[in-house]
Amino acid sequence: MTEKFTDEEYAFLRYARFGSLPHRVAPDDLVPLNETEPAPDYADLAYDAEERGGA
Repeated sequence: MTEKFTDEEYAFLRYARFGSLPHRVAPDDLVPLNETEPAPDYADLAYDAEERGGA
């Protein structure tokens, strides 16, 4: 048989296990993300170098 908890009991159990939540981040403290090109696959670059006589 499973025990039914109220929202307040679940909140207390979360607090007992994890402690309090950190303070909210202010919008001014957020950092914008810069999208970049995906990194090349280095295995393909090594294979291309072998074909050209390098490495």
